[in-house]
Amino acid sequence: MAISRRDFFKSSLAAGLALGAASLDPLAAAPKKKKYPKAKRVIIMTFDGIRVDALAEAKTPNIDSLIAAGSASYATRDVMPSITLPNYTSHLCGAGPEVHGVADNKWKIDEFKLPGIDLDSDGYFPSVFKVLKDNVKGMKTAFYWNWKPLILPYNPKVFDDTLYAGDPDYADLYDRAMVFLKEHRNDPAFIFLYNVHTDHIGHKHKWMSPEYIQSIEEGDVQVGRMIDFLKAEGMYEDSHLMFITDHGGIGNGHGGVSCEEMIVPWVIEGPGIKKGFTIEEANNTVNTAATVLRLFGAEQPLCWTGEVPESIFV
Repeated sequence: MAISRRDFFKSSLAAGLALGAASLDPLAAAPKKKKYPKAKRVIIMTFDGIRVDALAEAKTPNIDSLIAAGSASYATRDVMPSITLPNYTSHLCGAGPEVHGVADNKWKIDEFKLPGIDLDSDGYFPSVFKVLKDNVKGMKTAFYWNWKPLILPYNPKVFDDTLYAGDPDYADLYDRAMVFLKEHRNDPAFIFLYNVHTDHIGHKHKWMSPEYIQSIEEGDVQVGRMIDFLKAEGMYEDSHLMFITDHGGIGNGHGGVSCEEMIVPWVIEGPGIKKGFTIEEANNTVNTAATVLRLFGAEQPLCWTGEVPESIFV
């Protein structure tokens, strides 16, 4: 099995430290290997353009319930530039733009400045959807979104279901996801649910405006609908739920390197995840896909750079 330079360094360092410790104490026991949870399904719910202080200010009882039941980072870093397509591609492809090649919002399969370093026969960088389909028996995947370019970096062959809706129609995406989940309740499943409305309101009315805060609160209602659905169907207890975003914003825009644009919330809850835990270790948008693969017990490709925030596990 191939091993990355990063992992080689880490394993070599660990081996050296262990050897040194053993020489001092021949009876020292090896550290106990952590047992990771095995996911039945993972559902990512994401609003575009969410600042950490906006999430704190908005009345979001349903996202708050995920935070209380799981682990949350309030200092997760974007990749640069702090815009939508590079960051969601990084979330879902386990690496930054310098690796996957999606460096701006204009990327298309036949129109880009920098090619990805590892591509399939159709020209796509390996996404979390692709790795799961190839490595988890019976895996079902779905992608629901309301900003047209968002799906472009992913090979369409990797999806079992997709639905695009207009900006204000994101409730329809949750409806479709619920149908899909119910149909595949006995299958391993990975669902991505995206809402652009919050970002568009930020551009129109400014980040942190009353209208922007209200748009977050309106989105939270849909998160609550999903949680209620899972509980009613008996699927909540064996589901992992994540709430992520791509960037923040300042004034009427984003794309710069201010803290308001580059630092975002990241939340995960479910079996085997610490409850009410604040993640203090460094975290980045590239770590999302790595975490999803860990939950399903799949190994990440050598070309990925994401790391799993180990502190989230019980």
